[in-house]
Formats: sequence, structure tokens, C-alpha cells
Amino acid sequence: MAVLLFLVLVSAGVFLDTTEAQEDPGKLPENYRKGVELALEQINSFQTIKSVFLFFKSLEKSAIDGGFGVSYIYHRFYLKATRCPKGTANANPTKCAFRNDRPLIDCGICYKTYAGEIQSEPKAYVHCVHRPQLTQDLLKMRVEHCNKMSYANGSPSLLASTKQ
Repeated sequence: MAVLLFLVLVSAGVFLDTTEAQEDPGKLPENYRKGVELALEQINSFQTIKSVFLFFKSLEKSAIDGGFGVSYIYHRFYLKATRCPKGTANANPTKCAFRNDRPLIDCGICYKTYAGEIQSEPKAYVHCVHRPQLTQDLLKMRVEHCNKMSYANGSPSLLASTKQ
């Protein structure tokens, strides 16, 4: 009986994990939405990707005001595969149902904006990996890269102010 109860609880946990609520990317602040669009552009451009990926959920967000219209942005979020084939025009969650048979992609992106536009220098850092392959070492490397990239000017660490 205890084994049966354990299996039911584990199955419920797996079900809850795969049915996490999707967030509306339209409700993201503009500075974060532009970063998500950049990551989606890169992911959906890979030849090995056969279906469209869309924004699913934010995990961490932080922004530091550098003054004079400059901001440093860090955003960690999930992308999720859809049932739409690659190349589908105007893909969105109502048109393209999410697939639950593919792993989420965990993305971390950091970049500098000026007057709301992503700057080419320093180059935006986009790091995306399938969630099963994500390790603590990869997360640490991502954070260290973002801190080095954006803060050569002596500002506080971007990830020191991370909010969930």
C-alpha cells in the first residue's frame, strides 16, 4: 500500500512539473521581451530544430540602471517546443500548442541596452541548453560570464540583484 501511495505522489509531482503555467510574453517589460526575441531567433535558426520554440516562463530577471539611458539586463527563462513545424509564420501559443514530450530549454541572456535598444557592444550573451543537460557548473559559468561582460566599468554585479 505504501508503495502504491508513493507511486501516486511521484506521478502527481511529474504531472504538476509538466503542466506549469505558461506566461504571456506580451506582459514582459519591453527590455526583457527583446532579449527573449533574440534567444528565440537563435534557437529557431538551428537546422537541427524541427519545430517552433516559444517563450514559456521567466525564472529570474534583473536590471541595473547604468545611468544616462543605459541598463544592464539579465534574464533566465524557459523556451518550450510547439507542435508547429519550423517555418510557421506568426507562431504563437494559441496557434501552436506546446508539446509535453520534449524537454524545456533553459536560457540565460545578458545584454546592455541604451534608450531601450540592445547594444552591439558588449555583444549580447545568449546561453541556452536543454534542461536535462543543465548543470550547476553551467549555471555558474553563465553567471560569471554575464558579470564579466557587463561590468568591466566597476558597477555592482548584475546577478547580485536578481529577483524571481
